[in-house]
Amino acid sequence: MDNRGLSTVVEKVLSIGIVLLYVALLTTTLYGGAVPAYRSAVGAELGERTLAEATARIEQAVPPSGRSVTATYRVDLPATIEGVAYEIRTDGGALVLVHPEEGVGGRTRPVLSDRVTALSGTWHSGEETVVTVGGGNGTVTVRLEEA
Repeated sequence: MDNRGLSTVVEKVLSIGIVLLYVALLTTTLYGGAVPAYRSAVGAELGERTLAEATARIEQAVPPSGRSVTATYRVDLPATIEGVAYEIRTDGGALVLVHPEEGVGGRTRPVLSDRVTALSGTWHSGEETVVTVGGGNGTVTVRLEEA
């Protein structure tokens, strides 16, 4: 009986099995540890940049001087962070980014003139967002709104 043809088949099956095991191990390692950690870091960074951009837009919306002011400025925000909706709301004189993922979020205080008496409102991601500035007699209010 001649078994020489069988040894070639067994060799190829073993080689394919080793390659599949290597690919499965590599995929499990990347998607189990490295990729989620990278994704979380990117989400945190995007959250910080979004909050900084929102703060900058609010600061730019307040005019330096004037007796009476009424203005509305559009603010572009990412629709999602890490594929999840979020909101930016006011808390006293600060902006707070609220996100369901731990590690994504933050708090910052815009630098506004003494004329600003109130900062209020909430922005939800995915909506068209605007900042409305209004006031007179030396006082100004700033409101986060959705158009």
